[in-house]
Amino acid sequence: MTDFLVPTPKAALARGPVPSFSIVIRTYNSTATLPEAVASALAQTAPALEVIVCDDGSTDDVAGALSEQRDHIRLLRKPNGGGASALNHAARAALGDFVAILDADDVYDPRRIEALGLLAAERPDLDIVTTDVHLEVEGARVASFNASTPFVVDDQRAGILRSCFVGGWPAVRRERVLAIGGWDESLKIANDWDCWLRLIFDGAAAGLVNEPLMSYRIRDRSLTSDRLASLTERIVVLERARKQPSLTPDERRLLGASIRWQRSRLRLESVRAASEGTRRPLRLGALRALERLAHARLDGPSALRNKNPASTQA
Repeated sequence: MTDFLVPTPKAALARGPVPSFSIVIRTYNSTATLPEAVASALAQTAPALEVIVCDDGSTDDVAGALSEQRDHIRLLRKPNGGGASALNHAARAALGDFVAILDADDVYDPRRIEALGLLAAERPDLDIVTTDVHLEVEGARVASFNASTPFVVDDQRAGILRSCFVGGWPAVRRERVLAIGGWDESLKIANDWDCWLRLIFDGAAAGLVNEPLMSYRIRDRSLTSDRLASLTERIVVLERARKQPSLTPDERRLLGASIRWQRSRLRLESVRAASEGTRRPLRLGALRALERLAHARLDGPSALRNKNPASTQA
């Protein structure tokens, strides 16, 4: 039996029909990996309604790279505007009930859409459905996303203030995500966390198929500036969340603790960056002392101390 991690429904539910899925692949100068991602989308045991490739103003030959798959996909082109812009453009054009996200350098397991469909049919109240994901570093599987960032079942409002526990690759109900304005195009990295946060505070619920049915590939290309930018955007997302009118006092305290945590991580990463920049790496003992200091400054609710409020980008 498939293992679903789902919140308690607010009312009695009857099983619904399996919804349709549009797999959306945004690409920008990713032709080296794009055909494999598309092939995995086309190889689903339960085929998606459509596979959309959104070319976000690439300068490489996207059409040429997809020449053998061109008859089986929808290829959209737009001026370069960033990943959130590409998702919004594709979501507006999509025909499926759900938009399933696949990045151009990742791959789906053949059973992913089938599993998402079973979950969405079993729980028709869910607006966000996802699966666990293999984390791969240079081709080696090192962990699963759910093991490193556990999926939150009970209080998803509090959970999304702690971390992007949904990940960056769910399927989201198309009408629902468009109704909240889609993905924030001013955010280059943390637009996924921001989107799920706004959806959940708008009343959406998320569910997980507790099996890794996708591979998220982490390559040795993360620059210090990328890590700093990622942490900075997480803080921006959480600071914006302060404007949520329905925040309870406990949620406001939790949000404040989460912001302090991310700021401590940013300070630690800035120290690392300065050390690397001067070619004088910090001693291991000094780094551990800084990390202990960052943890000590996370002085919010005890529930947050037991979590690791990390975003999708590690």
